Amino acid sequence: MKLELSAKGLESRALWEEKGYLLPEYDRPAMVERTKASPAWIHFGAGNIFKALQGMAAQRLLNEGVLDRGIIAVERMDCGGERYDDLAVVVTLRADGTVEKSVLGAIAETCFLYGGEERLKEIFRSPALQMATFTITEKGYALTGDDVRADLAASPDEAKSYMGRVASLLLARYQSGAYPIAMVSTDNCSHNGDKLRAAMSAFAEAWGDEGFRAYIEDGSRVSFPWTMIDKITPSPDLTVGAMLERDGLEGFAPVRNARGTVKAPFVNAEESEYLVLEDDFPNGRPPLERAGFYFTDRETVDKVERMKVCTCLNPLHTALAVFGCLLGFERISAEMNDPQLRRMVEIIGYQEGLPVVTDPGIIRPRDFIDTVLRVRIPNPFMPDTPQRIATDTSQKLPIRFGETIKAYLAAEDLNVQDLQLIPLVFAGWLRYLMAVDDAGSAFEPSPDPLLAESQAYVSDLKLGEKPDCEKLRGLLSNAGIFGVDLYEAGLAERVCGYFTELCAGPGAVRETLKKYVTEE
Repeated sequence: MKLELSAKGLESRALWEEKGYLLPEYDRPAMVERTKASPAWIHFGAGNIFKALQGMAAQRLLNEGVLDRGIIAVERMDCGGERYDDLAVVVTLRADGTVEKSVLGAIAETCFLYGGEERLKEIFRSPALQMATFTITEKGYALTGDDVRADLAASPDEAKSYMGRVASLLLARYQSGAYPIAMVSTDNCSHNGDKLRAAMSAFAEAWGDEGFRAYIEDGSRVSFPWTMIDKITPSPDLTVGAMLERDGLEGFAPVRNARGTVKAPFVNAEESEYLVLEDDFPNGRPPLERAGFYFTDRETVDKVERMKVCTCLNPLHTALAVFGCLLGFERISAEMNDPQLRRMVEIIGYQEGLPVVTDPGIIRPRDFIDTVLRVRIPNPFMPDTPQRIATDTSQKLPIRFGETIKAYLAAEDLNVQDLQLIPLVFAGWLRYLMAVDDAGSAFEPSPDPLLAESQAYVSDLKLGEKPDCEKLRGLLSNAGIFGVDLYEAGLAERVCGYFTELCAGPGAVRETLKKYVTEE
C-alpha cells in the first residue's frame, strides 16, 4: 500500500508503523503554530547533516516534551519540486545491519534566502529568537567573488551574496531592538565561529553603521561560538531509495541534478554523532545537552576539533580515499577488509597521530579512534565512497596531516623522521594526480580547486617511468598544500622515494603498500 509523506499522509499512522517507521510523537500542527509565532531556532543550509543530526535531536526533545517549538529551516531558493509539508525521512544505517527509519517532523517552516526576505526579516526581528545555526560548508563564509565585492560597496537592501543576505538579516534584528542572539556555525571547519564573525564584521564595516558594528562586536549581545560537528551523511544511496519505495514511498529513488548533486527526499546516515559547542548563548538556548550535544568552553571545543580533524578521523578518511581510488574500491567500508589499508590507517591513527593529540577531557581520543576504526568506517551498510571523500583533497592535506608534522617538528621528544605512512599518503596523492589506477586504467579524479594546477607537475609522467623528483619541487615545497615545506621538514626525499615506487608499473601501488605497511 502506498505511503504518502505529507501531513495528511501521517494520519494513517498505523500504516507507517506497520512498515517500521518512527513518527513524531507530539502535536505537530500545534508545534508549527508556536514556532512560527515565536521562533527560537533558525537554521541555514537544510541539507543532509542538518536533518540527520540537529533535526533529529530536536525531534527527540519534542517527543519527550522538553521542547515545544521546532526549527525554521532556510534553503537558498525555491527550486520547485515536492515540499512534503516540510517532512523528511531519515534512515540510520547501523553497523549491526539494522535500519532505523524515522519521519522527521521537527522542521516547522522552510524559508528561502532568495525570495523569502521579508519573512526572514520578520523572524530575525523576533525577541524570542535565540540562535541561528549554519551548515553551509566552509565555502559559504568566503568573502571573495564579484557578488560579495558588490555587496560590500552597496546598501544592505541590495545584498546578493549569501553572507551579505545573512548580514542584512542581523542588521534588521539590530534595528528592531538590538536583541541578543547566538550565530552558530556548525560547519566542519576549524574555528568556524570566527569565520562567521569575520563575515558579519566585514559587512557591518563596509555599510558604515557604527552602531551595528558595535552590536556585532558586543559578545553579550551577539556571540559566534566555536563548534565541532561529526556525523557521516553520504549522498542518498540507490539501495536505500529502493528500500523506501518497496515500503510504498513512490518517487524516492535518488536523482542527480544538472549540477551533479544527488537529491532525494530522504537522508541516510551513520548512527554515531558528535556536536560539541562553546556554551555562549546570550539569549538562552534549548537544552540540547539532553539530546547528547556537548556544551563546554572554547578551548575544549578547539581540542576536540583538532583531535578529530588532525588525527582521529579525517586523516584516516583521506588516506583511504586516495588509495581506495587507486585500487578501484567503491566503498570506504570495503577498504577496512583489506589488510594493508586497514593496517595503514591504524598506524597513521594510533602510532603517528595519537602522540601529538591533546586529550580534550570530554571525549577520550583513544575511545574516539577506536569507534572510528572498529565501528564507523567498517560499517558495511554505509554507502560512502572514496571518490566522495577524495573531493578537495588539496584543501584537506594541510590540516589533516600538516598539523601533525608541525607538532612533531615542535616537540623535543618526537622525531619527524619517525613518520613513515603520512609521507606515503602524500606520495599516494601524487600518484592519484596521474588519474591512472593501479591496474593501469584511467579514472576521473574528484573535484578539487587545485586539481589542474597540481596535475601539471605529473602531466608528462607515464606509468612505468621513473619520475624526475626535481620537477616536483614546486609542489612538495608548497606549504599551502602540505601544511609545511616538505623539503624544510626533511620529508621530501621520502615522499619522492615512495612516489617512484608507486609509479613502477601496474600493481606497484599494491606492492608498495605490502612493502611499507607492516603487520602487527
